[in-house]
Amino acid sequence: MNRTQNAQTPLSAADEPHKPTSAVDSSEQGDLDAMLEGLLKTGTKVVASGEAAAGQRCGLVAIVGKPNVGKSTLLNALVGQKISITSRKAQTTRHRITGMRTQGASQFVFVDTPGFQTLHSNALNKSLNKAVVGAVADVDLILFVVEAGSFTPADARVLALMGKDIPTLLIANKLDNVHRRSDIAPWLQEMQAKHGFAELVPMTAKHPKDVERLLGICEKYLPEQAWWYAEDELTDRSEKFLASELVREKLFRLTGDELPYTSTVVIDKFEEEPAQKKGHKRLLRIAATIVVERDSHKAMVIGDKGERIKRIGMETRVELEKLADAKVFMELWVKVRSGWADDEARVRSFGYE
Repeated sequence: MNRTQNAQTPLSAADEPHKPTSAVDSSEQGDLDAMLEGLLKTGTKVVASGEAAAGQRCGLVAIVGKPNVGKSTLLNALVGQKISITSRKAQTTRHRITGMRTQGASQFVFVDTPGFQTLHSNALNKSLNKAVVGAVADVDLILFVVEAGSFTPADARVLALMGKDIPTLLIANKLDNVHRRSDIAPWLQEMQAKHGFAELVPMTAKHPKDVERLLGICEKYLPEQAWWYAEDELTDRSEKFLASELVREKLFRLTGDELPYTSTVVIDKFEEEPAQKKGHKRLLRIAATIVVERDSHKAMVIGDKGERIKRIGMETRVELEKLADAKVFMELWVKVRSGWADDEARVRSFGYE
């Protein structure tokens, strides 16, 4: 997918930013800077940025953290368009998603990873954790995302994966949820003592000014080298993959906590042909299967008189038409496959590494 395809497409309603006050998005910036002055004097860099060197820059930036800290929302904001699905349900992201942003002479190649899993050791979670470990092994910069003011045992287990050789930024996300901003500076000092981060970045991923500021910080860590992708490319993932992810996003959003996280989506048919009517250049015919663990889950997905699965298909179709600039016909089915998340062969057959 490239930037010429609906680069201004808004996120879905659940992704629309609220309008809270941000300590880094208003006159309170000065107050936060004052609170962080002590950290600056100790030699710790806090949201500092440098000028880009002459010539092209390009590098890999991994986004890591525990489930539900806002990694996918951050990736979408950094890229400038939705390429990674989001929901309140833990473990929404299950694949390594690569998103590109080319700005000026620099090309950022961001890698969004699944949240590192510690509660269950089934085949699915082992696959997800493998993706996380692989992503942090060979990158130029790591963005370690936590909720501002919080550090849980789950955060600690992810931080333990970080080596000392790769620069790591602490992304203190959801800063707008912090009510006592005076607590942030001492908390940042505590975090710095845990790892020795290259820089500390308090921010809110839904605030454009914060995102632009983060891009400026990341830029100087990119090696001077030729770009890897065309300037208008946004992701290396296919439209077929995006279709399956969007179905899964709507599935989780419309079922909430009722449906187990092990439900997944498989694309059975993805065909492209010229559009038959004016308004779209092409037509996509998609058939997908929602895989669940139990008959009760199947009934839950289908809903009363099929209303829920119809809504899942409709919301997926509407969003995919905007993102892909195409007319979309979508067919959804539901099948029961008990124990698939514990079966390594079936996990691989469903597209997990």
